[in-house]
Amino acid sequence: MASKSTLMWIQRLVWICIYGGLLAIVLGIFLARTDAELAGSIQSVGGVFVAIGVLLIYVRSRLNETPNNRN
Repeated sequence: MASKSTLMWIQRLVWICIYGGLLAIVLGIFLARTDAELAGSIQSVGGVFVAIGVLLIYVRSRLNETPNNRN
């Protein structure tokens, strides 16, 4: 059980990780012509961020919102 604000925070983090990781991968592709070693490092970091985003999607799918018991 998680609060609504926690679920929203996870959802934001998911998309930040995925889009940031994809941006890093594309940046690495463009840098590959000038510095292959740097490009590979940037692409690896981007891949890790995309993987974290996908993992967070799974974590978010397993969480349920805590019911509000106010009467």
